[in-house]
Amino acid sequence: MPAPDTAAARPRATARPRGDAAPAARIARSAAATEGARLSTAAFADWLAGRGRANDFTVRKIPFAELNGWSFAEGTGNLVHRSGRFFSVEGLHVTLDDGPYREWYQPIIKQPEVGILGILVKEFDGVLHCLMQAKMEPGNRNLLQLSPTVQATRSNYTKVHQGADVKYIEYFTGGRPRRVLADVLQSEHGSWFFHKSNRNVIVEALDDVPEDDDFCWLTFGQIAELLRRDNVVNMDSRTVLACAPVADPDGRALHTDTELLSWFTGQRSRHDIHAERVPLADLPGWTQDEETIAHEQGRFFKVVAVNVTAGNREVTSWTQPLIEPVGRGVAAFLTRRIDGVRHVLAHAKVEGGFLDAVELAPTVQCTPGNHEERPPFLDRVLNGQVAYRAVHSEEGGRFLHAEADYLLVETGDDEPLDEPEGYAWVTPGQLSELVRHGHYVNVQARTLLAVLNGLDDRA
Repeated sequence: MPAPDTAAARPRATARPRGDAAPAARIARSAAATEGARLSTAAFADWLAGRGRANDFTVRKIPFAELNGWSFAEGTGNLVHRSGRFFSVEGLHVTLDDGPYREWYQPIIKQPEVGILGILVKEFDGVLHCLMQAKMEPGNRNLLQLSPTVQATRSNYTKVHQGADVKYIEYFTGGRPRRVLADVLQSEHGSWFFHKSNRNVIVEALDDVPEDDDFCWLTFGQIAELLRRDNVVNMDSRTVLACAPVADPDGRALHTDTELLSWFTGQRSRHDIHAERVPLADLPGWTQDEETIAHEQGRFFKVVAVNVTAGNREVTSWTQPLIEPVGRGVAAFLTRRIDGVRHVLAHAKVEGGFLDAVELAPTVQCTPGNHEERPPFLDRVLNGQVAYRAVHSEEGGRFLHAEADYLLVETGDDEPLDEPEGYAWVTPGQLSELVRHGHYVNVQARTLLAVLNGLDDRA
């Protein structure tokens, strides 16, 4: 007979410290380790090339009529999947009360599912290593890049596509013993997604991890080195890395955290933005033919369709729409030291697809050819003293050949501390604190934060 459930029989609840500094210290040790226990940094390029040779990857553009399972919905003209899952391409109408652009229409991706972007970590020789995947995405110009352990929508890992299981998903859904180091909802590109969030997760495996040929173990320091190379570390990896707990070695800043939050709250409050989903059919300023939906001025981006084969994916062949940008973007932070502490100039940027209208962005985030007037600070970052520069791809599962020049550009430490309306000098430590909460720091700024956290002030 079971014992009665009385207060005396239940174990006593205890209060624990709210914070734990150990994960940040362990990640810092891993960030200082520029060589790993499993795969050397020098051997990585050959390993990645070998994974490309081991699998068959092809991507080709097709007319919309050749999409399998996709169609333009009657009445709205929205591009939808017959399952009602995955995502849809719809229209968006945005109006603003401020700024150089007060109203526009555009296609936008609506994907209500919250995906999982997860990195599994484990200690080898006392140092944390990240389990990273050589993953093909149809939109990557070089197809194969380094992705998180798990990069999957809910439709993927619940197998709506009736494909194979997502490898290692059980560590992120609670099926295997693990310790959570970071777990936060973050936005995706606010210019191309409507209210899209992904769960950015880092978990430590507490058991033996089965190894797969398309995965490798790398330290945080090795990944920081790979972030210096063009089109190697994909967007999903970069955003998760930015969410890793890190210690702030300075603990000082031009603005206190309370002042920064007050300024940012004021930026969100002062903008009156209205973003409404509208039918894709007959979207003002956009034209559609058999193969593309494009802006009448040839700017911004196109909606296209592709046929894909990938031998190592959960589904080995499929068709889908993609957004194809017109031109390469620029995402850059101006950076300087204030009283010896590194700061970056962050921009409180409005994007039509954001859930909360405004997030902190790089100083410059644009595709130069899309603007009739030069955006603020663009010429300064393109002609300044570059501390870091690499070309990185945006989300290759939804965007075709979407790339941006990511830069950190030094400005003189003795220059005036100008902060135009909508801009503020913040430290990487303050950005890392904000990234612990969702929808404060946008995906482009998170890429540069991952870089800053890996630089260890070597730049």
